[in-house]
Amino acid sequence: MAQEQERKHSGEELPENAFRPLAPGEEYHPLMSPQKDYPEVTFWSVGWGILMAVIFSAAAAFLGLKIGQVFEAAIPISIIAVGLSSAAGRKKALGENVIIQSIGACSGVIVAGAIFTLPALYILQETHPELAVNFLEVFLSSLLGGILGILFLIPFRKYFVKQMHGKYPFPEATATTQVLVSGQKGGAQARPLVIAGLVGGLYDFLLSTFGWWAEVLKTDILPWGAALAEKTKLVFRVNTGAAVLGLGYIVGLKYSTIICAGSLLVWWVIIPLMGALFPDTVLALGDPNITTPVGAMSADTIFTTYARHIGIGGIAMAGVIGIVRSWGVIKGAVGLASRELGGKRSAVQGQEKAVARTDRDLSMKFILIASVIALAATFLFFYLGVIHNLLQAVVAFVVVAVIAFLFTTVAANAIAIVGTNPVSGMTLMTLILASVILVAVGLKGTAGIVAALVIGGVVCTALSMAGGFITDLKIGYWLGSTPAKQQTWKFLGTLVSAATVGGVILVLNKTYGFSAEGGLAAPQAHAMAAVIEPLMLGGGAPWLLYGIGAVLALVLTWLGVPALAFALGMFIPLELNTPLVIGGLISWYVSSRSKEAQVNKARQDMGTLLASGFIAGGALMGVVSAAMRFGGFEYTYTMGAGWSQGLGLVLYALLIVFLTRYSMRGNNMLHLFEKQ
Repeated sequence: MAQEQERKHSGEELPENAFRPLAPGEEYHPLMSPQKDYPEVTFWSVGWGILMAVIFSAAAAFLGLKIGQVFEAAIPISIIAVGLSSAAGRKKALGENVIIQSIGACSGVIVAGAIFTLPALYILQETHPELAVNFLEVFLSSLLGGILGILFLIPFRKYFVKQMHGKYPFPEATATTQVLVSGQKGGAQARPLVIAGLVGGLYDFLLSTFGWWAEVLKTDILPWGAALAEKTKLVFRVNTGAAVLGLGYIVGLKYSTIICAGSLLVWWVIIPLMGALFPDTVLALGDPNITTPVGAMSADTIFTTYARHIGIGGIAMAGVIGIVRSWGVIKGAVGLASRELGGKRSAVQGQEKAVARTDRDLSMKFILIASVIALAATFLFFYLGVIHNLLQAVVAFVVVAVIAFLFTTVAANAIAIVGTNPVSGMTLMTLILASVILVAVGLKGTAGIVAALVIGGVVCTALSMAGGFITDLKIGYWLGSTPAKQQTWKFLGTLVSAATVGGVILVLNKTYGFSAEGGLAAPQAHAMAAVIEPLMLGGGAPWLLYGIGAVLALVLTWLGVPALAFALGMFIPLELNTPLVIGGLISWYVSSRSKEAQVNKARQDMGTLLASGFIAGGALMGVVSAAMRFGGFEYTYTMGAGWSQGLGLVLYALLIVFLTRYSMRGNNMLHLFEKQ
């Protein structure tokens, strides 16, 4: 007990109230004391942060364009930062490591914003040679979007990271925080994290690189399942990755169940029902490219063509509802900024002096002025660089400003709940709305395509940045960083990442291409291109499906069900939602078996460490796997479907047993490590 108290006072262990709601009058005290100053912004942290931003921007862009997945950069960067500080023997490096992670993590969010939209310009250039694409368009859309995402999120920091303390799981932030804490200490916390990281990392590496067993357990790959899927469109799938299982554990049973319920509604009700009701009917819904009867489509095709759009409509309406509910927060932030700008600073200044270091943001006056400058730059970029028509440029600017600002809270909320940002869905909705509006003011054809995709690039990057940055700020809150320093240096990371991503996309287009045989898949960009082309050339959009999703979100809200979580489940593929429930069930099980609350908490905390290790190991080995692919390593191993599925089931079961068993050991395991 004495050792435990000593650890807590020395700032080596997160307080016990870090992940639970605070009781009335209770306060959270981070590892780095608000009353002390710590090394944060140094040549070491800024230099390594910039280097991480460059390296991971390039790696994430290549992998994202090749397979459509952007790995979470914050975790591997944190692991590297901890390793570097340990190797260099730096003392009190926690604050520096947070800055390295915060700057470097710009890579993943800028990449996600850029590759989902901008490569569509190159794809459409194949059929429309008159389309002009240049580095400046790609760079500025990423840079301006990233800056807007930062500025629009800062006023909501206190709400998401402080006022909602313990009410959101923040899975990615939790895992990253555990990694950074482990760098401050050996022993009890570091060892289970490292062990789980090795187990989960090796498991995911072998799975993704060599494919020795099934990555997704699916009924439709087996003969009886294929027959069932063909007749009824009914399928069931589970991703067997360690990282996704760990994510489910941290998300918890409540939110994972809601997310999975949305997914099951789509896959077990809507898709089979559509197949049964429209066996011979072609439902174009405004898309002339749809020529196949619904009954002849696979379950996956029905999902991407129809059902997923219901999820997009639900996300959009859930976002609107969230905006309405947080209107008081928005009004408060705007009001404070206006008071500062109007010179009524005495009260504000008096408050600032009393504000603790760990609660100090960039001033609202700075945020407002910087936002005005960024928005003005965005307008000039549209008017002088893309559209060249005043009315159309004004319309495009208004669309970007309104959507980016209002949906900032949606992106942050999604990350806080499930660690996944539905940025592609929100961007798709933005593209459709922007296209309809721009066509209405006379901007169509190839010029309209360029304008809409650049608008989409700015919005997509802004929302991606907002979602990623709230993770950084939550990490800083738990550890005791200075928010203003995180916010200031995030701009530098955005600049470096935007320049890197713009250059990499141009190089990859010239080297591989995005359309030719053997080129990079760029799946999200191809989807965006497929949507935008008919709209700008006289097509339509599935408004009926969006409307159904919107109505569903309203009904869920009325019933008291979190609509955003449910809609996320409808949008995200089934195989990524079902493991969340499995992880959530493990979390519930290990934290409820004992009659002693202290024992349950110790088991829950141990599970959180192990789950964080799974996520961290999977993320780090994802980078290694990406590097191997970039170097030309390709390995193919063909195993019969039955054997592959059977082996995958056995190994996944062992993974579940590992997480459950060692979580249940709780205090015993911690004491064992302490003695060593």
